Amino acid sequence: MNDTPGWTSPGSAPSDGQDGSGTPGPSAAADANGSATQWSKDQPPAGQWSPPTDRTPPSGPGQNWGTPPPNVNWGRPPAAKPGVVPLRPLGMGEILDGAVKTLRTYWRTVLAITVTVAVISQIANILAQKYLVPAPPELNPDATPAEALEQSLDSAQASLIGLGPALLVTMMASLVSAALLTVVISRAILGRPVSLGAAWQEARPRLLQLLGLTLLLAAMTAAIVFVGLLPGLLIGGAAGVALALLGSLGAIVAVVWLVIRFSLSSPALMLERQGVIQSLKRSAKLVQGSWWRIFGITVLTQLLVFVFTMIVSIPFMIIGFMVDSDGFTGLLSGTSSTYGWPFLIITGIGGVITSAITYPISAGVTVLLYVDQRIRREALDLELARAAGLPGYGAAPGTDTVGG
Repeated sequence: MNDTPGWTSPGSAPSDGQDGSGTPGPSAAADANGSATQWSKDQPPAGQWSPPTDRTPPSGPGQNWGTPPPNVNWGRPPAAKPGVVPLRPLGMGEILDGAVKTLRTYWRTVLAITVTVAVISQIANILAQKYLVPAPPELNPDATPAEALEQSLDSAQASLIGLGPALLVTMMASLVSAALLTVVISRAILGRPVSLGAAWQEARPRLLQLLGLTLLLAAMTAAIVFVGLLPGLLIGGAAGVALALLGSLGAIVAVVWLVIRFSLSSPALMLERQGVIQSLKRSAKLVQGSWWRIFGITVLTQLLVFVFTMIVSIPFMIIGFMVDSDGFTGLLSGTSSTYGWPFLIITGIGGVITSAITYPISAGVTVLLYVDQRIRREALDLELARAAGLPGYGAAPGTDTVGG
């Protein structure tokens, strides 16, 4: 990544005192002496052209004031589009289309990243389910609500302990995937392909900080959930169960708010070369005033990803049950609590396919949301046009690529 001005953080000034579209405030109308020039639409300042008061078009030979000639565009010129999205504020459909178009246009690099990550993650998950996840404890049907809650927590704790190594491997693989895909998508916006080796060279220096950012967000989420459940766990009994449920709902709301507020911290860290705390502050600043919009686009994206995952995964799951009929029969009769190798391998193949497609879609939406917010607040489209070498915008001095 380079020091292209369009990607580096411009500081606090560009996001302040603007209306969210990159348009300067009223102070931009000050004259050369520093004093604001005020005038009304009825009385413009001296020396400036005044529109005629008589709106009747002049008559005479050669004057055609009827309909404009055909094939003439009287509106704004179309936005420049050197890559997968136009360089202007983006709509929800354009953000989703840009993510899909990146996958379709640069499929060799994207699939090389996502398939590798998905295979590693699925292998770790299969091994964990086969050898590490303990059998779920038997639930007492006559247990009180407090005892049932305690049994459920014990079961969840045992499962998390067993899946811990697999979750760690998956998190590391997803982190590397997100870093590499951020580089690929940032180049796709400018219409410039990037190889897997070049993406790795640019992303590698930021991986440790990205890991720190991921762990910090996970720790914050766990702390919020723990605080929400703690009062109910301490009280116990029926009142404790009710309080724990109420606290969990409050914790979920707080976690969702936190996730959206810091959802742009990863691309800010990768593309602006900022530290962990600075990236969190940068994301909070970009999201401010647009929380609900970003929330809606994020929820819609995850819903589409979920639907696609179900469409692909269910057939593989059915095939797995058909092949591993003994394990399925044991699960139904209660004589076995684990799946067999055939089922795990077949469903793992389905997981690789879904992950290879959904990883770039999710990463693409996040990066394009970051770009969209900077275009709206900081006129990033002008810097991107310069970096892309479009005529009429000048050139980014000393750079031929973008990224940092």
